[in-house]
Amino acid sequence: MTTTDDGAPADLRPADPRAAGPPRRVRYLDVLANGEFRAVLAAHVLTMVGGVTAQAALSILIYQRTRSPLLSALTFAFAFLPYLLGGTLLSSVADRFPSRRVLVACDLASFALVAAMAVPGLPIPALLALQLGVGTVAPIFNGTRAASLAEILSGPGYVLGRSALRLVAQGAQVGGYAAAGLLLLVMPAQAVLLVDAATLLASAALLRFGTRRRPARGGGGAGRSLVRDSVAGLRAVLGMPRLRSLLLFGWLAPAFTIAPEALAAPYVADLTGSPARVGVLLAAIPAGMVMGEPLAARLLPPAARARLIVPLAAGALLPLLGFALRPPVPVAAALLAVTGACYAYALGLDHLVLEATPEPLLGRVLTVSTSGLMVSQGAAFALAGAAAEATAPHVVVTASAVAGLVTIGFLGRGLRAARRSGYPADGR
Repeated sequence: MTTTDDGAPADLRPADPRAAGPPRRVRYLDVLANGEFRAVLAAHVLTMVGGVTAQAALSILIYQRTRSPLLSALTFAFAFLPYLLGGTLLSSVADRFPSRRVLVACDLASFALVAAMAVPGLPIPALLALQLGVGTVAPIFNGTRAASLAEILSGPGYVLGRSALRLVAQGAQVGGYAAAGLLLLVMPAQAVLLVDAATLLASAALLRFGTRRRPARGGGGAGRSLVRDSVAGLRAVLGMPRLRSLLLFGWLAPAFTIAPEALAAPYVADLTGSPARVGVLLAAIPAGMVMGEPLAARLLPPAARARLIVPLAAGALLPLLGFALRPPVPVAAALLAVTGACYAYALGLDHLVLEATPEPLLGRVLTVSTSGLMVSQGAAFALAGAAAEATAPHVVVTASAVAGLVTIGFLGRGLRAARRSGYPADGR
């Protein structure tokens, strides 16, 4: 099989994005006018709120039964680890079967697993195994949903659709934890798990009846097992230099901003502040994202978003250098809000990934992208916590920012090459 100069097989190379000219400007309202996208967005809200609520309920349930902080914390660790399994060995599911069928099947599988968690007296290992199953399904669902957006929305609309899902996820996380607190006041943890199961059923119904059936994208997996096809697809994806540069940037750039969230509690304690102020720090980055991404989408044309990926990613890290001075919580929160606003670089990165991805591999590329992001963030949480055992939290945050700036400088060279091949020189 012949290959192109960027390493992609000739029959899998994406169409030249310059052939159609610069991407068209769209607004969030244009995206929300699409009925299929509204169904996807509503399903996303349900599963996010339900998932966060169930995560809190499961953690509390395990702690109530074991009084073990370690086992309680493992429920959160198990939310990260399965991405490595599902995102690598099962990623081809997203391309080998029609998107709607995969999404509905994932919701129904998750429903069965979460409902089983609510069985009274279930052993702790069984609860954790069920949580592992839910986590294994998640990257397949997320990657398939991201690929389906490219079918539902045009290129520029896809970018804002992904952005809308991110923004909703921030609000849904806050709302989910608030809902968990309220529900746990009036019902046992097992009942809260059943509420989450109900949201998964509702999501499956929305996706089944709110979106159109489309044929599978394919992917050349005929005659191969899912695992072999997934591994072959992963090898093909990582063998394309342009796409590999984009994925690495998307995985590593945000990982260096995790330290302030991972160490929010010890940082506040180190300042002898009230534990209630931890929530202020945790809410700062999501608040910045909710302000920054829509503003960038409104003010910046697509090509400008791509040009600003590296500057904005560096801008997300620069405020963290201020932690070297151990700022009080209000100042630290303001710095983190700026960090969150600079996450708007994801708008340009999403478009470049879409342009660089061959159609038959779209589902697995986006599955691998999501999985790598979750794994890198989980590793960043662990590394920040380990480093804080040896030194003060503000030192860890500062060191993480410095390391991140060096890494972005190194990755930025490959990203600039990817941008030049994805947009016309005079694109607006």
